[in-house]
Amino acid sequence: MESAPAAPDGAIPADRTERRDRRRIAGFWVALFSGTAAANVLVRYMRAARDHETFDWFAGIVDEGSSALVSLLLLAVLIRLAARWPLHADTWRRLLPAYLIGALAWWLLHVSGMVALRHLAHALVGGRYHYGPWPTQWLYEMFKDLQTYATLVSAVHALAWFGRRRQGEATLLAAPDDAAPVEPVERPAHFLVRKLGKEFLVPTADVEYAQAASNYVNLHVRGHDYPLRITLAALECRLDPAVFLRSHRSWLVNRRCLRSIEPLDGGEALLHMADGATVPCSRRQLPLLRQALGGG
Repeated sequence: MESAPAAPDGAIPADRTERRDRRRIAGFWVALFSGTAAANVLVRYMRAARDHETFDWFAGIVDEGSSALVSLLLLAVLIRLAARWPLHADTWRRLLPAYLIGALAWWLLHVSGMVALRHLAHALVGGRYHYGPWPTQWLYEMFKDLQTYATLVSAVHALAWFGRRRQGEATLLAAPDDAAPVEPVERPAHFLVRKLGKEFLVPTADVEYAQAASNYVNLHVRGHDYPLRITLAALECRLDPAVFLRSHRSWLVNRRCLRSIEPLDGGEALLHMADGATVPCSRRQLPLLRQALGGG
């Protein structure tokens, strides 16, 4: 195991890297759906040419474009929900019914959205659109949508898994089976971070703040966020209360990294940290935080 590497001078800030990665992922999905829509239009044209039929380019582009556009909008929602409620070995049984309901919602919203867009597009050029008979056409689309949904759920979780491996994922040190622990397990002095096949020891004192995110807590260390699978309340019990203070139901801050408190209207506050980040402080926690800091 190695010590956690310090961020090199001139390194790209973590938040900028994350924004760039999000843009790249968004560009990938847009390119994928756009390319698929264009390929489907081409296939429809080639089929019409093979059968010596007239091909309506406008209808073909509207049909495939509307389906791709609604799918992209639904995918953005799916990505957020999957991040909020990810499927893991210990959660998939509990979350599976919700994901199955999501599959039906995907089908209904996808068909309804693309049909509405097609009616609008044809109306704008003075035409009319007919989707097909119920229930035959809707059930035909359902089987396609369920396959698409299952594929996208798998792809979204696979990308998230790879992102966590590249970013690094923290775990608490456990006591060895055949020897005494090298440090107190109940009050850990280090976290173990696994990143792309390597393991690093991150000193607990280097954690600047921690933010709850669903069943994870993101540990912010020198410009990097390492997800730790634990609740914020459980983590708070394992950390030194003289160093780590609760500022919000979703945040813990290292008092040594706190630089200033900016009061806000309504009794809340913003905590300005050493790295330039701001952390919220709730109205309930602000007097407790000030008391812990010795401010009365």
